[in-house]
Amino acid sequence: MKPAILCALVLAGALSSLAYADVTLLRAGRVITDPREAPLGATTIVVRDGRIVALAPGRAAAPPADLKPDERVTEIDLGEHTVLPGLIDSHVHLASQYGVPWWQDAVRTAEYDVAVGLYNAGITLRAGFTTVRDLGSEPRVMFAVRDAIRDGLAAGPRILASGPAISITGGHGDVNGFRPEVVQALSGENTCSGADQCAQRVREASRNGADLIKVTVTGGVLSQQNRGFDQHFTDAELGAIVAAARLLGLKTAAHAHGARGVEAAAKAGFDSIEHAVFADEAALKALRASGAYLVPTLSTTNAYRERIGTGFYTPQVEAKARQRLAETGKSIVAAKKLGVKIAFGTDLGVYRHGTNAGEIPLLVKYAGFTPREALVSATVSAADLLGLASEIGTLAPGKSADIIAVEGDPLEDATAMTRVRFVMARGGIVTNTTGATQ
Repeated sequence: MKPAILCALVLAGALSSLAYADVTLLRAGRVITDPREAPLGATTIVVRDGRIVALAPGRAAAPPADLKPDERVTEIDLGEHTVLPGLIDSHVHLASQYGVPWWQDAVRTAEYDVAVGLYNAGITLRAGFTTVRDLGSEPRVMFAVRDAIRDGLAAGPRILASGPAISITGGHGDVNGFRPEVVQALSGENTCSGADQCAQRVREASRNGADLIKVTVTGGVLSQQNRGFDQHFTDAELGAIVAAARLLGLKTAAHAHGARGVEAAAKAGFDSIEHAVFADEAALKALRASGAYLVPTLSTTNAYRERIGTGFYTPQVEAKARQRLAETGKSIVAAKKLGVKIAFGTDLGVYRHGTNAGEIPLLVKYAGFTPREALVSATVSAADLLGLASEIGTLAPGKSADIIAVEGDPLEDATAMTRVRFVMARGGIVTNTTGATQ
């Protein structure tokens, strides 16, 4: 490991804020174990070695009967805060920073990106998001961040990371906008042409440690080129990518804005379609038939609204951002009516990290969700998309102790999730500003 990366990880460890006890008793007045169901009243959640052992009625439940003499017990009374499962963001970019000019890609080092990723992971965790799917970073950067958090060197959410997105040469996800010699120097090995090479890119990503495969099936807003928002890969290339990923047990995520790109990705068998801004009825019907999830990422519109007209974006990016804003929420409303499965995702990095829960009011405002439906998308649905439903997404004995508490009722108030007062991740207490006794 490079010395700079090692130093970043050591620093992150020093700043880690997780506090562990052998047994923790969380005493709560109201608990949402599954947002599809009615909340529980007064309950004690018993946590042991990072897992939920029991949800006992009442606030006065005792520690486990088989408590060992040397086991430490911590008791926390969360008062009347609403307790619920840790949230899941299916689309983030932890190594990206909002407000950093695009040309900084030619300046920032991989070592610096690791430090940025660790910093933003901590912010995200304190916002109540205990699991995220990172869909695009420089080679191996996010794998280092993921593994450092997994190994207890830093506080952060559970991370599933794709590494660099697979792209066509000159498309969204490839290096562009610089002088040819700079493009050549910065270009990685994430582009492909033809079914065989595209399948090979999947295998290389697997070898490098990817948890899933991200593909930029269409053009995008922030890339420095005008190649449209629709399909860039051929159907044969998309089919080869999905087939290679399935053989390796890897799920696939398709960045797709345009209608024909969404339709092609759905028909190819991708597990999720990210954005789908311009999806029409035919595309959405293909998405529903495929059983894939749509991940809306409405939070990006906050960035575009703040930056358009300020001179921050290049002219080609600003034009695309205006197009994207004009369609905000339309395809999500149509998808919801058709019964397309929808999982929560923000695309943060494009906007400010730590504002993940702000996606919930946007889903209510622009996509016709109720607060309860938005919460389901950020727990049960996202856990299913990630293949982690047996581990996270609801509170139940045997599951990971990813538990948060908020001020207010998130089943009725779309802003309640922005008031996170307590976070536990995998049994470790991250933050507690409830005024709880301990």
